[in-house]
Amino acid sequence: MPTTKTLREGSARKRAAILSAARELFLAEGFDRSSVDAVAARAEVSKRTVYDYFGDKQTLLQAVVDAVGQSLITTVRRTLDDTLTDLTEVPGLEDALVTFSMRIATDMLGSAEYATLQRLVRSESGHLPHRGYNSLADTPDEALAERFADLAAAGLLDVPDPRLAADQFIALTFGVALDRLGSANAAEDARVRPLVVEGVRTFLRAYRTT
Repeated sequence: MPTTKTLREGSARKRAAILSAARELFLAEGFDRSSVDAVAARAEVSKRTVYDYFGDKQTLLQAVVDAVGQSLITTVRRTLDDTLTDLTEVPGLEDALVTFSMRIATDMLGSAEYATLQRLVRSESGHLPHRGYNSLADTPDEALAERFADLAAAGLLDVPDPRLAADQFIALTFGVALDRLGSANAAEDARVRPLVVEGVRTFLRAYRTT
């Protein structure tokens, strides 16, 4: 007799298979031309199973977009842990923040996951909950704000409002690159790095402790 753990694992595998199949079809055929029958066939599950897990095709599209967004949020948190943890000296802040920003500009903004998210949101906006639907929401900004608060507690930054500081950091680095170049993808454009470096320096002139 199957155990509860086995049933949960089987359910997780089916859900992942459905999301993967739907993602491939939505990208290749578009939402309107991708049928639930086709998703079920590609995922090797029944049509009923697709409906049991997601209810309808529009909810399935949102789940695909949300899953891609969650993957990108995981990348942001991992990068924060790799680059902005255990800092003890102010002089190391610039290098750490540049390294963080460049990792995001390549590992995230230059990733297939990010390209998928952008493409789905642009092409299928009419089928998402609202125009401009963003599965990333404020989570990356909030994660960066938490790390800035930690750096303030360690005496390295003076940030009375960590979330405002995070918003300003993003605007000074990725925002400037997007405004100037139309993209902050450092994997494709070497001009991103100088803009990021200057943005980090401007941020530190305002927030670094003396």
